[in-house]
Amino acid sequence: MSSRININRVPQSYTPAYDAPRARPYVDSSSQSFQDDPISKIKQFAAKAEDMVDMYSQPLRPHLPAIGRFLIVVTFLEDALRILTQWSDQLWYLQRHRSFPWGISHLFLLINVLTMLGASGAVVAQRYTEYAVGGLLGVVVLQGFGYGLIFDLNFFLRNLSVIGGLIMVFSESMSKRKAKFAGIPTLNDQDRRQYFQLTGRVLLIFLFIGFVIQGTWSIARVLVSIIGLGLCGMIAVGFKAKWASAFLVILLSIFNVVINNWWSVHSKHPQRDFLKYDFFQTLSIVGGLLLLVSQGPGGFSVDEKKKEF
Repeated sequence: MSSRININRVPQSYTPAYDAPRARPYVDSSSQSFQDDPISKIKQFAAKAEDMVDMYSQPLRPHLPAIGRFLIVVTFLEDALRILTQWSDQLWYLQRHRSFPWGISHLFLLINVLTMLGASGAVVAQRYTEYAVGGLLGVVVLQGFGYGLIFDLNFFLRNLSVIGGLIMVFSESMSKRKAKFAGIPTLNDQDRRQYFQLTGRVLLIFLFIGFVIQGTWSIARVLVSIIGLGLCGMIAVGFKAKWASAFLVILLSIFNVVINNWWSVHSKHPQRDFLKYDFFQTLSIVGGLLLLVSQGPGGFSVDEKKKEF
């Protein structure tokens, strides 16, 4: 019975004459569409750019706070030097055009010079930083009223940015001192620092807003304005703030050298002092942005909120 049943086993070397169907790899259409999304591409580019900023700024990172503090106060140092070297011209302007009495004009200039020199040195040396920042803020307000520039839009926006840099210095000093009055139910230093960081980084962007709304328009100016406003928006909300601040530092530095080139103007030309003033004020705002690169945007930012999820 068994001899009638012929069971032919397929040899191991046998291959079928037809191609067996192969399983197709599973492709998730949702993930593919997510990768093609323009917003996701922008996020990927921003993440790569931020990694590059962290990598290339690593050698300078320990020195960024010191460089930032010096650049923030450099406009006050230059202003004090300018008053000392143009003392008679300053007195003539205050007495002739601002109706300052003799003696009051001398006292006004002396208070400004001593405060700017002393407070700037304290900020660089990180000594009594809170009082130094308060003194420099007082100088900004005092000069605005004294020289009649408080209602000048360019002066107002620029000095808002300078104030933002000073607030960044103040928030940095708060991270290094211990909380006082521990038993009183108030906001702790960490909460205060986050509010100051938010205020500082928002005020820093007003310089670029002033650049956008003033001056003659051109294609290059439109492109720079669009890029700069996008970076300012990222800094304000704290989204990729370190990368945006580093890019804005480069943009403002190039703009400062090209536009505010006071060294190319004759020493007797009246425009020289205005360009010099704008140049050093821009350096101060660059210093505030460097502190933002060093410290980060703080707790009230998109970058910090993303870490909680």
